[in-house]
Amino acid sequence: MPIRQLKEGSEQHLVIKPHLNNSVNQVQKPLKTTRNGKSPPGQENQNAKVQNQSSPPSKSRGRRRGRGGRKSDQGEAFMRPSTRPCTAEYSLVAQVSARSSAAVEVQNTNLGTLCEVGRSFPSSRKSLSFAQRPGYGQLGTKCVVKANHFFAELPQKDLNHYDVTITPEVSSKNMNRAIMAELVKLYKESDLGMRLPAYDGRKSLYTAGELPFAWKEFDIELTDEDDGVHGPKRVREYKVVIKFVARANLHHLGQFLAGKRADAPQEALQILDIVLRELSNKRYCPVGRSFFSPNIRKPQRLGEGLESWCGFYQSIRPTQMGLSLNIDMASAAFIEALPVIEFVAQILGKDVLTKTLSDSDRVKIKKALRGLKVEVTHRGHIRRKYRVSGITSQPTRELVFPVDDNSNMKSVVEYFQEMYGFTIQHTHLPCLQVGNQRKANYLPLEACKIVEGQRYTKRLNEKQITALLKVTCQRPRDRENDILQTVQHNAYDQDPYAKEFGMNISEKLASVEARVLPAPWLKYHENGKEKDCLPQVGQWNMINKKMINGMTVSRWACINFSRSVQENVARGFCSELARMCQVSGMEFNPEPVIPIYTAWPDDVEKALKHVYHACTNKLKGKELELLLVILPDSNGSLYGDLKRICETDLGLISQCCLTKHVFKISKQYLANVSLKINVKMGGRNTVLLDAISCRIPLVSDIPTIIFGADVTHPENGEDSSPSIAAVVASQDWPEVTKYAGLVCAQAHRQELIQDLFKTWQDPVRGTVSGGMIRELLVSFRKATGQKPLRIIFYRDGVSEGQFYQVLLYELDAIRKACASLEPNYQPPVTFIVVQKRHHTRLFANNHRDRSSTDKSGNILPGTIVDTKICHPTEFDFYLCSHAGIQGTSRPAHYHVLWDENNFTADGIQSLTNNLCYTYARCTRSVSVVPPAYYAHLAAFRARFYMEPELQENGCGVGHGTKNSRGVGESGVRPLPALKENVKRVMFYC
Repeated sequence: MPIRQLKEGSEQHLVIKPHLNNSVNQVQKPLKTTRNGKSPPGQENQNAKVQNQSSPPSKSRGRRRGRGGRKSDQGEAFMRPSTRPCTAEYSLVAQVSARSSAAVEVQNTNLGTLCEVGRSFPSSRKSLSFAQRPGYGQLGTKCVVKANHFFAELPQKDLNHYDVTITPEVSSKNMNRAIMAELVKLYKESDLGMRLPAYDGRKSLYTAGELPFAWKEFDIELTDEDDGVHGPKRVREYKVVIKFVARANLHHLGQFLAGKRADAPQEALQILDIVLRELSNKRYCPVGRSFFSPNIRKPQRLGEGLESWCGFYQSIRPTQMGLSLNIDMASAAFIEALPVIEFVAQILGKDVLTKTLSDSDRVKIKKALRGLKVEVTHRGHIRRKYRVSGITSQPTRELVFPVDDNSNMKSVVEYFQEMYGFTIQHTHLPCLQVGNQRKANYLPLEACKIVEGQRYTKRLNEKQITALLKVTCQRPRDRENDILQTVQHNAYDQDPYAKEFGMNISEKLASVEARVLPAPWLKYHENGKEKDCLPQVGQWNMINKKMINGMTVSRWACINFSRSVQENVARGFCSELARMCQVSGMEFNPEPVIPIYTAWPDDVEKALKHVYHACTNKLKGKELELLLVILPDSNGSLYGDLKRICETDLGLISQCCLTKHVFKISKQYLANVSLKINVKMGGRNTVLLDAISCRIPLVSDIPTIIFGADVTHPENGEDSSPSIAAVVASQDWPEVTKYAGLVCAQAHRQELIQDLFKTWQDPVRGTVSGGMIRELLVSFRKATGQKPLRIIFYRDGVSEGQFYQVLLYELDAIRKACASLEPNYQPPVTFIVVQKRHHTRLFANNHRDRSSTDKSGNILPGTIVDTKICHPTEFDFYLCSHAGIQGTSRPAHYHVLWDENNFTADGIQSLTNNLCYTYARCTRSVSVVPPAYYAHLAAFRARFYMEPELQENGCGVGHGTKNSRGVGESGVRPLPALKENVKRVMFYC
């Protein structure tokens, strides 16, 4: 059988070429005997006629490839004739040639507007509608799963919306709720006409049926528990105006749920959501869409004054089965309700009753306590609450304050003794400052306790994260039981608000029809004992297999930053790693260019440059291919500094290994590291057998590029640091396994990717086009010799409320990037949003049936749901593509927003599932489609590239020399550019 030789000399694998007269519809038919059988797909076709790879492309195809207008200057390199024949022998014109009437039909339906001057695309949200579901998937083994969705009966009552104005204006939702609760208590039976309204805590009030008035003003008096320090409680007076706004259209909602209308009535859904949250707002501590309480489960200590509270998430959702109430378990970190002295002791990790505090201790205490609410404990049953504004710089024994206008002074110690009979014991400690700067008041630490129910919003440390994960990690059966208990405890059938609005909630989990998609066959090198592999329950291994494209590492070096690793231990580890790379199919020189170099972590830049220059000198101009790095287990900013210097300054590909793995050499660990090294060198570990056999519908027929994109935002508390966007794109076809990546910084918390396409004025060239999409399209053309004729774009990290905005902006950028390369170049685009931050969980119908679960008790990898709990009309599905390890698996939610390639449900679902088996870093299927996963890794890596002056202000990680690059148009300093040799490979792995 002919073998296709790729550009890299070491890359060889079989490619079975389809006949030109095979239509795409024929390709889409499931190959039951080959996909589910014991032999890999394509084995029975080995005797099929295969065209000689060395034959040149046909003349007609060569002439027509450039058709569509004059080449532009910028697109000239993009449009050069290919030196590599198209593996599948498909080109744009080949599909519309007279040789294949079936191909013409497909061209008319799928790619009909590809050569138009401008593809029609809506310019506003009003004219935009998302892709409609083309049907339901049929592939896979049918089964039944349970989902944490509870059917909610649509009420038959009229829903009315009223505007609420409270004077003076109140910023606190809790205070607003208290005011409205008092109003309902006083006037429900009179002015409100026995109506029980639901309130959103801000400006909106909702009722089932009309109130007796269209406009009315109420006077409400409320005792303010938190006001005043030494005086009596103050009574606050408020004016509340309630004004009729509109009546919500439930008929519209009913039509939408029945699939007769495409636009969701958001207001009606919002009203019903608020109604079902009203009682929980009173019972529990609300945080976003979740509710928490220390009474649901005993809180667990996380350390440093924090504890975990258990709670539940609740949201009303429109689905195919009607309205659905999505309930899931949740956990969050709260400030422990401790005496302030005990809290301070935990924060500092030392005894504070006898030891004097240092200046750094005071700073740490002030940072931890500022903004917290405390209550006094020295006045018996009077527990007044105050918000901490700071701590005093002096100890309590030195604090004095004026007691009258004659500047007579009294000490804080004397005042508390005389006024309250309270003796301050620990006068060496500072006092809390409460109130505002103009009139600050002092409270001794020992006279205060932290108020319960204050959520911790800052970053947790590693120990706290580990402790919280232990609490949240639940086996599927336990999580299911807790969800059912939560629904029963909430007793929606007894909820006065649900009754008022005529809502009935089922107490049974939704039973949903699902399918388990078959795992794809994977291709390995012909030299291995096992040339192909069928994963079992989402897993496989490298035993008896060799990487399909193992790369060569001839020139490498090693730096050891760990004090505990002796040179002979490091040398032994490197030898074992080199041996594992060889066994796995790479050519790896066992000897480094220079002896292993030991350095201090503080000298990271100096050490890297020393090794780089020493190797360059010894190699006489040849480049170092790989740098192995041994890091301490706790290395602070060392890892980030190292990656920044290697990837943006020196152009080095590096592989880091922690000390614990160097001492405990595990074959599994070495095998995983060898997988990472191979893809960083530009190789492939495995490919889908269907890909190299050209049998993936709407991927194998014409050159197809698959993008992944993600934006990571700074953590809570970072108010100015930029967001990081990353885009990766496949650089091989038909294999779709290698991905190149680009990163950029953009405005704080900006979700739209700003640099997908951009233009700027050059004094010589005039208007110049660029951007991430354009650069990756050109890169694909250079790597494959062909231009992409189809684009599949997986976009991670977008919430439902941003769907329209992201699609409008980013699809427009893709269009412009394509048009800038060549006139009339508009390949069809499929735009898919990937969501992991949702609360849908799928459970086995019978937990005791071992054949329906994996070892962890989760549903089987490949389980897919596109009915009942999915969108009434739009093209979405839930896919659990991975095997669970611990806890309850979270399926990924894929929402096809735009589809010009006319994918069938089976087509996009099987493609997405199969791609999850191509993740380069391990021999497991992963939970998110790899392009989106890689984009997330690249964006996370780019945080290490932040400017040092920004890092010092909490905007990044690491230290290094200053960079003189200016601020861009968006006001954000651009990231340092990746070196060319780095961005060509999967450096982020």
